[in-house]
Amino acid sequence: MIPIRDTTPSGNVPVVTYGIMALNTLVFLISMGLSPSDTAVFVYRYGFVPAKITVPEISAWFSFSSLLFSTVSYMFLHGGLWHFVGNMWFLYIFGDNVEGFFGSLRFAGFYLVSGLASASLHFMFNPLSNIPTIGASGSIAGVMGAYFILYPRSKILTLIPIIIIPWFVEIPAFLFLGFWFLMQFFNAAGGQNSGIAWWAHVGGFLAGIAMVKLSSRIPRSVAGEKLKRMTARKKTPQLQVIHPAPLGHTPDLAGEIVISSLEAFTGTRKIVNIPWGFYNRLYRVKVPPGVKQGTKLRLAGMGRDNLKGSRGDMYLGVVIKNAI
Repeated sequence: MIPIRDTTPSGNVPVVTYGIMALNTLVFLISMGLSPSDTAVFVYRYGFVPAKITVPEISAWFSFSSLLFSTVSYMFLHGGLWHFVGNMWFLYIFGDNVEGFFGSLRFAGFYLVSGLASASLHFMFNPLSNIPTIGASGSIAGVMGAYFILYPRSKILTLIPIIIIPWFVEIPAFLFLGFWFLMQFFNAAGGQNSGIAWWAHVGGFLAGIAMVKLSSRIPRSVAGEKLKRMTARKKTPQLQVIHPAPLGHTPDLAGEIVISSLEAFTGTRKIVNIPWGFYNRLYRVKVPPGVKQGTKLRLAGMGRDNLKGSRGDMYLGVVIKNAI
């Protein structure tokens, strides 16, 4: 299952999420430029290795500051292209809403604490491991745990490939993320030896839940509130899911498309996903400049089949957020 987007828009540009993604990208590009032998040294030095703490013969080669730094630096290392892409995509999908809840500055702390909790649980179950643990998965698991609590009824537009047919389906967040967590837990409890730090994922997810519960005790800064106002979004999501309804006894259908006041003034283009039973179809919709609240956009031939072998139309009512 590949998540495409969630249906809960974020009210702010997630500057910290994008910054974390940029830093991960920079470190990944640096590691890609190393030789295989240098890569092994790089990963061992900056990855989280429990044996560097618990085995005297190994810990003697590393300073205290190096050991301390590796508990953070491991979050920005990845073992390959798909490991990197997968982590960044999940952070992109779920990070903006969680950052919107905590605020950008508190989210930065949340992300680091999730990573530290992830490493701690992995350490508890693997104290003598000499295998480097790397990747943003633990911190991102924290983001997913927070999302699980904050937006359980949000829908995750998910791509499920069926042979060569792409099937798009909306899955409630509590099912998508709950299933993901159970898979991590059972793999960890079952001792799956696939090179994946399952307990790290479990630790990050639980830490994310705990920090949401304790969020009211985490102080908000004046700088954080100013940053929140500065990063307020001026546009609605590019991809929107439309659930059309029959328009009377005709083959026409009716739905809604959401745009911002700025987009209503300047005009915009959106991609809408319209579920049709077992299939979902994507359409490009052009919203003309100067459109008003409640305006109907006609999509010719996108309605239901009628008895004459043709199709009705679809009418999308324009909903303007923060209408002026």
